[in-house]
Amino acid sequence: MNRNDLPPLMPPPGELPPDAPRGFMARFRNYFLTGLIVAGPIAITFYLTWWFVTWVDGLVRPFVPVAYRPETYLPFGLPGSGLIVAVVALTLLGFLTANLIGRTLVDLGERLLGRMPVVRAIYRGLKQVFETLFSGQGSSFRRVGLVEFPSPGMWSIVLISQSPSVEIAASLPGQDEHISVFLPCAPNPTTGFFFYVPKSKLIEVEMSAEDAATLIMSCGVVQPGSDTQKKIAALTETANAARAANAASLKPVPAKVD
Repeated sequence: MNRNDLPPLMPPPGELPPDAPRGFMARFRNYFLTGLIVAGPIAITFYLTWWFVTWVDGLVRPFVPVAYRPETYLPFGLPGSGLIVAVVALTLLGFLTANLIGRTLVDLGERLLGRMPVVRAIYRGLKQVFETLFSGQGSSFRRVGLVEFPSPGMWSIVLISQSPSVEIAASLPGQDEHISVFLPCAPNPTTGFFFYVPKSKLIEVEMSAEDAATLIMSCGVVQPGSDTQKKIAALTETANAARAANAASLKPVPAKVD
């Protein structure tokens, strides 16, 4: 047997022939989708940030005297100046509230609001919500769970809140211990359903509230906890193997010479 009778050696992956040229529309589509993936999240992030800054500026600017506004001395407005004023004012308010005089004034204002029938309920509810969310001491909405909703066999992600009060717990049927949960709606997690569910029917999962919000806003497209790099590596290996197999099958085999 001579060397001509041996089958051709498969070239290494680095020496594989290049892919066949694709059409202009296919290239255009791939380039456009790549640019959309790169620019889309950046553009939306900048838009939401700009909207928030301009919204705060519109709220704060009427309270700032004209002599202290940047547009009084500049030929153009300075975005974010109202946000800076709001941050400084809130920090100063927190500093003043921490001393004895500030606490006295706050208590006086709370007693005044507590005597107003309609305003009292709104203020107390909002104060409890803000204290729970921003104090960093509570555990509301920091745990994620699954409940069987809206029908048996279908499971929804919920944010676990606090146990019901004694009055509500006494009115709930059954002997099981209940807990309050919030079920966000997709793709807007700020809306949803609030209800009490027995603890025995709640499955707590190891997931952060941020990952749950990402999962809900993406409608399941982005799955938290998935290793993207491993998926990309597996797809790359599959594509390289298919490319090598196609190159080997298309390469002509030299005819035998007697």
